[in-house]
Amino acid sequence: MVEWLIEPLTYSFILRGLAAGILASLACATLSAFVVWRGMAFAGDAVAHSILPGIVIAYMFGFSMFIGAIGAAAAAVAGIGIISRRRELQEDTAIGVMFAGLFALGILLLSRVAAFQDLNHILFGNILGVNQSDLIIMALIAAVVVLLVLLFYKELLVTSFDPAHSVAIGLSPELIRYGLLGAVALTTVIAVQSVGVVLVLALLITPAAAASLLSKKLSKIIILSIIFSLFSTIAGFYGSYYMDLSSGPAIVITLTLLFVVSWIIAVIRNRIQAGKG
Repeated sequence: MVEWLIEPLTYSFILRGLAAGILASLACATLSAFVVWRGMAFAGDAVAHSILPGIVIAYMFGFSMFIGAIGAAAAAVAGIGIISRRRELQEDTAIGVMFAGLFALGILLLSRVAAFQDLNHILFGNILGVNQSDLIIMALIAAVVVLLVLLFYKELLVTSFDPAHSVAIGLSPELIRYGLLGAVALTTVIAVQSVGVVLVLALLITPAAAASLLSKKLSKIIILSIIFSLFSTIAGFYGSYYMDLSSGPAIVITLTLLFVVSWIIAVIRNRIQAGKG
């Protein structure tokens, strides 16, 4: 059993890949509860898909994927804010426009410069392709995201559950929302390397969705989200190694199974409570 656990860790590229997956999972799970409770799933999905042209442009000109992805994410968040600020359009409409336009641009660029293998790498991740410099950038971004949540936890909590009260005490729910969207954008950038553009939403949504079935207290949901996300990353990673599977889908499938188990537990608990009542 010990040898089974240690064997993959004897390779440096696998250690880097596992570390990258853990960093991405930690950052995503930290934000997951706020994304779910504030109804920002569509916004998270839009940002995840909107970074594709930035990644492709980075590929075309030979510079860091992270720089291209961060630039595209910043453009997406700014575009959503500018379009929806005047209130001529609802925010979800602005998000849809940016999502569709930037993702289509990414696909167009990709079809011009990349072979299928490159498409597969960008859309579904390549966790084993993480190098030392990528890992450093991912660690810095993950640290920034976690630190921001710790520093602004009360503000996030108040604006999530009582926007009217937050305005009364001098907070700006809109500013907090776009700050959170920016954090989601940064987190998406590092998660893309692990699971790719297509599957990154699962890391942002599924952990808190599963945790919300087991607890209604935000702090517990965040803790459970982190536990679920880290477990899924490690289990999916080992599954991909020993069963020759793609790591991104393996991680997401593990997360989805945890959600199903949480849902079954919640259903059984509710029936027991209903029977006692």
